[in-house]
Amino acid sequence: MARRVAIVGVGLTKCSSHRRDVTYPELVHEAVSAALADANLKAKDIDAVVYGSMDPFDGVFALERWNVDACVGAGAANMPFLKLTTGGTTGGSTALGGYYHVTSGMFDVVLTVASQRVGETLEAQLVLNTAIDPIYERWMGGGAITVVANQASSHFHYYGTTEEDLAMVAAKNYACALNNPYAHLQRHLTVEDALKMRMLSWPLRLSDCCPSSDGACAIIFASEERAAKITKTPAWVRGKGQITDNYYIGDRPWFQDWDGLTMLAQRVYKEARINNPLQELDVAELYNAFTIQEIIECEALGFCEPGKGAELVRKGVTDMGGELPVCPSGGTLCTNPIGATGLIRIGEAALQVMGKADKRQVPNVKTALGHVWGAAIGFHVLMILDKEKP
Repeated sequence: MARRVAIVGVGLTKCSSHRRDVTYPELVHEAVSAALADANLKAKDIDAVVYGSMDPFDGVFALERWNVDACVGAGAANMPFLKLTTGGTTGGSTALGGYYHVTSGMFDVVLTVASQRVGETLEAQLVLNTAIDPIYERWMGGGAITVVANQASSHFHYYGTTEEDLAMVAAKNYACALNNPYAHLQRHLTVEDALKMRMLSWPLRLSDCCPSSDGACAIIFASEERAAKITKTPAWVRGKGQITDNYYIGDRPWFQDWDGLTMLAQRVYKEARINNPLQELDVAELYNAFTIQEIIECEALGFCEPGKGAELVRKGVTDMGGELPVCPSGGTLCTNPIGATGLIRIGEAALQVMGKADKRQVPNVKTALGHVWGAAIGFHVLMILDKEKP
């Protein structure tokens, strides 16, 4: 029988274009040390490690071999150690790996770590171009920005979304990032400022697109028995899942609706016994790598009807003081160490449930959702966390 599992510790690092102040192992150790300290645990208390990263963005093959000792000290070399890589969803897959390690009964306390030094690669877009079909689509240079521009233009056409709507999403997230000491982009940005930004691929401007960051995140999962002894404020895993869509983008022409995410949400909501996510969730950390995606994700996750995502933004529903705050951390739009970004989303959701999010804390959070996407906008991971045991 599956065991109840909780997050008992979270560690984040400051993110920037290039963390030149630390070596890669030091960056990983920074996150791990913070998670262990948060849970008041020592390295010897960890039973296994799940490590996630996207090697191409680091320019290093099998970088976990370099960072293994940084995870929990020299003893990690003799621990069960699993490496996961699933594109942009790597961080989410790492979280699921840690969860399943514990719920299966194999281990009681599992450390999950995800890291990325995108500053080490010559050009992230060249790597992203390889995520799409190599015969029919790659020649177009269809990296992330181009594909998401198609998402945006389709949503504009079918639902009347505007550039001003995207600018409002950008301004909201930049304001939130000012309260997040770990965020990469920390600057005041108004709607007017966003609309003056350089156009990259219509209708996406520079402010509509996430940065490339160096950073790491560590989360500790524990069984019910151990969690009760470790912390008084665990974040219990109430629902979780993943889904994969077709590799060939040409088979997914209806970019304005993210059907794969909708299907996954329905499954995870059923497991978590959530009927009305807008009312029953207190905060959502979405993988909003681009402003239009936050709007589409709100629709696909059932926060509103299709085509009404921009309306949520205009009404302030997703603001810090709104009915359902979305990305109080500033989200992926402001911080994106790609292989670690998904784990950060879940870590931020856990911090909200645990009441440890400092200046970005939403009051009275009971239930939080973490979302991750990756590949050619075809992979998704969801995890719902709660103050109460499921």
